[in-house]
Amino acid sequence: MTPTTALAAEDLSVFGTDPWWLVVVKAVFCFAFLMVTVLVAIVWERKVVAWMQRRIGPNRHGPWGMLQSLADGIKLMLKEDVVVKRADKFVYVLAPVVGAVPAFMAIAVIPFGPAGDEISIFGTRTTMQLTDLPIAMLYILACASVGIYGIVLAGWSSGSTYPLLGGLRSCAQMISYEIAMGAAFASVFLYSGSMSTSAIVDAQHDRWFIVLLPVSFLIYIVTMVGETNRAPFDMPESEGDLVGGFNTEYSSIKFAMFMLAEYVNMVTVSAVSATLFLGGWRAPWPVSTFWEGANHGWWPILWFVVKVQLLLFFFIWLRGTLPRVRYDQLMKLGWKVLIPVSVVWLMLVATVRALQNRHYDFTTILLYVAAAVVAILLVSFVADLFRGRDARADEDAGPPEFDPMAGGFPVPPLPGQTLPPVQRRRSRRERELVAPGVSKQAESDGKEESGV
Repeated sequence: MTPTTALAAEDLSVFGTDPWWLVVVKAVFCFAFLMVTVLVAIVWERKVVAWMQRRIGPNRHGPWGMLQSLADGIKLMLKEDVVVKRADKFVYVLAPVVGAVPAFMAIAVIPFGPAGDEISIFGTRTTMQLTDLPIAMLYILACASVGIYGIVLAGWSSGSTYPLLGGLRSCAQMISYEIAMGAAFASVFLYSGSMSTSAIVDAQHDRWFIVLLPVSFLIYIVTMVGETNRAPFDMPESEGDLVGGFNTEYSSIKFAMFMLAEYVNMVTVSAVSATLFLGGWRAPWPVSTFWEGANHGWWPILWFVVKVQLLLFFFIWLRGTLPRVRYDQLMKLGWKVLIPVSVVWLMLVATVRALQNRHYDFTTILLYVAAAVVAILLVSFVADLFRGRDARADEDAGPPEFDPMAGGFPVPPLPGQTLPPVQRRRSRRERELVAPGVSKQAESDGKEESGV
């Protein structure tokens, strides 16, 4: 499907015609979907991580411990709500709300079913999507950006050092990873020809974008982990050096709202990933080939939920296997790896789409792409040759002498550096043996100078 045909097929007239009570019902469904998914995800995470670490996990509250997350929520609501004395009370109370509300808003434009196949709710035909916009993906990016303010304001308003550091870390991290995320979205826009979520899913009727845009999918997978502050990118909440990060001074229901925002963001980014790259509500390939009704009626909700749960398991799997990275490694990955790769990939996708619009055949496009890749590799090879020559020249010249007091205070040597030799201090016996000789020599020199 070319961008022209995709734009022509984009029809949003079915949205915005529901009666007010049906809009309320669909909004309540979206809210309930997020809340139930979060409750299941918390229990699932604790059980899966326990299985990975050969532990039992929650098994007391409810059958098989399935009500553990509900018990945790009730416990947090019953805890004492402490307000820090030095805090800016208005911003301190407002920050959890600012962090949680945008997380719920993004689900409004996620399609749970086809727009052209309406279902019946209390006798009224409607689509399985609350609403859709011509710029729905920009709306999702805006909601994710507003959520940053909640974390930053929480760290600043607490009147403490560690929450402030955690808030600043989170701000820098989210902004850095949103750039690569936007470039991954742009590749999808080029192939689908639309920013509407329903149109993007319709553009994947014959082939999912994970097949056409695998690099964009991998970039988004990494950026969505950094965007949600999840391990191994949970530096804003690093207990080892920040105690608890931006939410250190929060307790009771306000702390629960921050945790709720984190898990709701996990569900939201998983839903966005399923919509953009995994066909959205469409049934997987083996099922859709032999069952014509797989993408009609209420069945699309099942396929969508399965995809979201698989992506949530990916979050849990990362937390149970990978250690936390250092902050400099986190920022280096975002600025020096993800952003350049996403920009180069976006240019490549735009070139391929331009050639397809000019009706070049697939073989010609493949030759152009292969020639560009070979040219880039040759330039990189020549640059590595000159860089290696300079490195060998530096090695032949030898490492510079290390001065531990160059900065005004002593510093330890880096790997490959050695401390300069230090004169060994004489022992007491050596000083006693040398001292008489020195005094006699000094006495004889004094006599010679006086002429005696």
